[in-house]
Amino acid sequence: MDTIPVKSVWQARKRLFPYLPKTPLVYSAPLSGHCQTPVWLKLETLQPSGSFKLRGAMNVLLSMSAESRQKGVAAFSTGNHGLAVAYAAKQAKTPATIFVSEAVPTAKQAALQASGATLTVTGRSQDEAGADCIRHCQQTGQTLVPPFDDDRIIAGQGTLALELLDDLPELDTVIAGLSGGGLLSGIGLVMKHTDPTIQVAGASIVNGAAMEASLAAGHPVEVAEQPTVADSLLGGIGLDNRWTFKAVQRYVDTRVQVPEEDIAKAMAYLYEHHHLIVEGAAAIGAAALLNNSIRPKGPTAVVITGASIHPKEHRRIIRPYL
Repeated sequence: MDTIPVKSVWQARKRLFPYLPKTPLVYSAPLSGHCQTPVWLKLETLQPSGSFKLRGAMNVLLSMSAESRQKGVAAFSTGNHGLAVAYAAKQAKTPATIFVSEAVPTAKQAALQASGATLTVTGRSQDEAGADCIRHCQQTGQTLVPPFDDDRIIAGQGTLALELLDDLPELDTVIAGLSGGGLLSGIGLVMKHTDPTIQVAGASIVNGAAMEASLAAGHPVEVAEQPTVADSLLGGIGLDNRWTFKAVQRYVDTRVQVPEEDIAKAMAYLYEHHHLIVEGAAAIGAAALLNNSIRPKGPTAVVITGASIHPKEHRRIIRPYL
């Protein structure tokens, strides 16, 4: 495996410090009661772009040369990564083109339209949108900002783990959604080099979980996308995956797949108990605690990854469970 040094995460933290606020870590009394151990929520929903993706995207933009930034950047996304790249590009005064598939919800497409980036809707899946994005970069000279499989992305996401250790040095378990693996690669890198006993857990959707299928096969595979309330967890990991497949193998101790109904119930639970409006991908860690598929034994942090969902869609999903 190509090695990402832990110091790259510290370098990313220094790079990002002037631009990104430290997000809150809030105690959840109801989840703590359910799990019989203290549970906190890491609110990445309060990032300026609405999700943790901004950490990696901003780290890539700030690592680029002035000449490359002048040519612009491009990204393919299920929504949150695109919003992050658009925001980071605006801060860096860099043109940005974002590619999304037709499957991306219209609310996310509208947000991208309003972001100042150029939006291109193409293909029926993230993989197809990604192929068009890569061709665009080859033709225009713009720099591709990958959604997860990149050492700069992973280092940027790893800054979240440094914040967790700042606020909760007694941390025993950290839980986050697992899709392409950029977030858990960064978290795992930091946690396992800090204290190998810290448990790193990933929660995936049941249908269309490309990382899970790839890990089961022993190598990256393609998986057909299927409708899910956690649409941010859709998309392949890339057949030529260089970083995250091996990092998830190495650093993630526990992996579970969470049914759709449990994700929707967790969205309702977070709204009812914490007044949080979050997308399905952001609720999946809480869902894994509520359905007892993950049973932590000590102080636990759940990453609430993003809030990219239209209020009307959120109401539709949670209404049966309130």
